[in-house]
Amino acid sequence: MLNFFNKMFAVVEDNNKPQIDQTKKNQIATCALFLEVANADDDFADEEKELIIKVMKTIFNLSDIEVSELIKLSQKQIEDSVSLYEFTDIINKNFSSDEKYEILLNLWRLIFVDEKFHQYEDYLIRKIVNDLNLTHRDMIAAKMSVRKELNEQT
Repeated sequence: MLNFFNKMFAVVEDNNKPQIDQTKKNQIATCALFLEVANADDDFADEEKELIIKVMKTIFNLSDIEVSELIKLSQKQIEDSVSLYEFTDIINKNFSSDEKYEILLNLWRLIFVDEKFHQYEDYLIRKIVNDLNLTHRDMIAAKMSVRKELNEQT
């Protein structure tokens, strides 16, 4: 496990590998959660990708090129990871409760963007809520808020 973290964050002292700063770790962890939810139903729709790009640009003030690179880095980290905890732990250590709730709202937007709600998405959002130390009440409030928002848009 320790080797994973060393590799993930380039802690191993190798002058050829760049150090990944905390901001980049936060970005990768957040993006990884979004990618995991988008892939939960084995159908990574274009609408989901567009929303992830929009959210990453908004949350972290990134350009299109930076988001594209972030998605690639996050996908690589997902391949090397053993659980969501590796990402939620980073978020728990570096985000406020309000920031975590905002992530939750955006995860619900991602789930509903393709107008389908799959059982695997339900399982994953519950796992993420638990790992982020948010409550069931937070999960339901965020879900209802996003549903209301989407109903108002139509």
